Amino acid sequence: MEASKTFLCISNYFKGNAFLTALKKQGNRVFLVTTEQLKDKPWAYEYIDEVFYMPGQDLDWDMDLLLKGVGGLMKDHKIEAIIALDDYDVEKAAFLRENLRIPGMGQSTGRYFRDKLAMRMRAKDAGIKVPAFSSLFNNDDINHFADTVAPPWVLKPRSEASAHGIIKVHDKDTLWQKIDELGENRIYYLVEQFKPGDVYHADGLQLEGKNLFLTVSRYLATPMEISQGGGIFRSANVKYGSHDDKAIKKVNEQIMKAFGLKNGASHTEFIKGKDDGEIYFLETASRVGGAHLAEMVEAATDINLWSEWAKIEDAVAKGNKYELPKVAKNYAGIVLTLSKYEHPDLSSFDDSEVCFRVPMNYHAGLIVKSPKQERVLELLDDYATRFANELSTSAEAPEVKKFH
Repeated sequence: MEASKTFLCISNYFKGNAFLTALKKQGNRVFLVTTEQLKDKPWAYEYIDEVFYMPGQDLDWDMDLLLKGVGGLMKDHKIEAIIALDDYDVEKAAFLRENLRIPGMGQSTGRYFRDKLAMRMRAKDAGIKVPAFSSLFNNDDINHFADTVAPPWVLKPRSEASAHGIIKVHDKDTLWQKIDELGENRIYYLVEQFKPGDVYHADGLQLEGKNLFLTVSRYLATPMEISQGGGIFRSANVKYGSHDDKAIKKVNEQIMKAFGLKNGASHTEFIKGKDDGEIYFLETASRVGGAHLAEMVEAATDINLWSEWAKIEDAVAKGNKYELPKVAKNYAGIVLTLSKYEHPDLSSFDDSEVCFRVPMNYHAGLIVKSPKQERVLELLDDYATRFANELSTSAEAPEVKKFH
């Protein structure tokens, strides 16, 4: 049997069981570092050799303590790879790799997948279309932006992993009012022109800097709309070989090349401008998409992004060849909402196309699958209406108080 490799996986959130399981099934030693707040979550313990718990969550982690802890672990175990399972762990993994001289994404490249200002600047330098933007470092730059770029604008946290914390403004006075309210924290934000249009996401796998797999989907209700006003989250993959499919795949390839993602999973968002029909880059992440989009992608393509990502990391560590499984070409979509019930009764949603039910308390969510895109969209529209009438509730978006 081939020599086992040792992987250290980091996750501040409960996710990635399929990744951990696949990694272990390849004959590896698997360590997990997570927050002590997630001790009671149903991690795939039978596929994890040991779990280490850090006090606090996300920014509360003491990085020196983390480094010394991993350094202590390395006395008896040669760690071949460090994997960040969530957006918030990218910096932690890069920090450890840099200090412990372990191969993989370093801190400079990591910035392009966490810092919305860095990724916009990098994309612009590579000739990729992005909505007009400015940092908030210099007052003259902000005034020039406000005087030359048509509103509305959005103030965005540079390193939040979702649409939380986004502030929409419609005039220069309000823009400055909001910037002044940010105080010293303004350096952690950027301002960007709000471009109306359809928002897409591309979910893929990379190996040695080349795209192995990519599926393009469209948000039928955008994450920002959900975050700002509540409602029904929906997404569905687009027609294979369509103009949008081809255009977004082309830009995604340019993004991955410019940003330097060699191996692993990616989740990238784009907007198709309502006014000009052009594809603009919004943001990217070196991980599997959240909100159960991975299950939606698997329903459409038969590709489990978590498992295949693990197999890619295994192949890279062992110097083996990786082969992507056969890709199906079905259509799938997800409908998801906050529910007023802890365990909503979804038994009446009994169409044969339903293939996954979201197992989260106070959430109602379904994934549907069909050979026909029209049927998927029809079901999502129907279910969204029924969710709104029977199950949905909303929660105030949390204020962003911590910055990366």
